[in-house]
Amino acid sequence: MTPSGKLTRRLRFESPQAQPDGYGDAVTIWQEEFTTSAEVFARSGGEQVLAARLSGIQPVEITVRRFAATARITSAWRVIDVHSGEMFALVAPPFDPDGSRAFVKMLGRSGVAT
Repeated sequence: MTPSGKLTRRLRFESPQAQPDGYGDAVTIWQEEFTTSAEVFARSGGEQVLAARLSGIQPVEITVRRFAATARITSAWRVIDVHSGEMFALVAPPFDPDGSRAFVKMLGRSGVAT
């Protein structure tokens, strides 16, 4: 279980919404869903080559208190650190790591497009 004292970062959770662009297509806008305290734990990073460019990828594990809004999170959402502006793309929906129903964890990556 994660002690509450480790939830030191403020994260904003956003979901993608399709909006017409006026030309018959849709563009994605990001809708703020909620902001909460969280712990972000960096896992072992790596590098990825895209379009002949090397970019750093940092996998992270995000832990938040479980409440009604966390049940709506999907891997299509993104997470933004309110203070630093760092962005994380979620790669998996939340899961309850120990069955306590107190906290949920989710896997994300920084350094990738969301």
